[in-house]
Amino acid sequence: MFENREGQKVPNVTFRIRDNGSWQEVNSEDLFAGKTAAVFSLPGAFTPTCSSAHVPRYNELAGALADNGVDAIYCFSVNDTFVMNEWKKDQHADNVTFIPDGNGEFTEKMGLLVDKAELGFGKRSWRYSMLVKDSVIEKMFIEPNKPGDPFEVSDADTMLNYINPNAKKPDDVMMFSKPGCPFCAKAKAMLKEKGMSYEEVSLTPGEVTIRSLRAAAGKASTPQVFINGKLIGGSEELEAYLNGAS
Repeated sequence: MFENREGQKVPNVTFRIRDNGSWQEVNSEDLFAGKTAAVFSLPGAFTPTCSSAHVPRYNELAGALADNGVDAIYCFSVNDTFVMNEWKKDQHADNVTFIPDGNGEFTEKMGLLVDKAELGFGKRSWRYSMLVKDSVIEKMFIEPNKPGDPFEVSDADTMLNYINPNAKKPDDVMMFSKPGCPFCAKAKAMLKEKGMSYEEVSLTPGEVTIRSLRAAAGKASTPQVFINGKLIGGSEELEAYLNGAS
């Protein structure tokens, strides 16, 4: 079993970070003193669960976490700064600060450095998250010690639910669109005005086609907007929905 370090201070470690072409040294005091930080640590950059779920959801919930008192979100991994910088770009995770624990020193002092030699990874971090207030660990969510790479409790939703079970989470919005569509532009403007982020699926010959649009929405016109799994419809239906929700 891994030790739960709630009530203890985070380890005092200096991290070597490459930023804007120059080396910087950032220590634990810089990261945690006087702040409330949501921290999550994972086995490796560019790995499947880390890239598809762990990082994206923390990035998505950054606004909700901030609304509930979180000053910073840190992603730790036993990778070097160059890898972490490229991964952050690839993830478009502008709301998360990536911390390279390249030597595994922080992770080892946390008691969560594990051997992933069977995968060719060497020493890596066990997956966990924690809420840190002014350098003191208030809460830890450590994944169960079992084979594989469990991902059950260190996710962003669990963290937010701990901080505030009634916290409002951002809507999941997806829009089918096509280039040059004025109604699509109108829908995007309305969503932007409401501060609602969205994912856009643009109709592209040979990739996403009208057939896909009909299969999903039952219609062939664009835009077609979905919110939290529900089809809202085109720009007029979206306008009515947003006016009713405001």
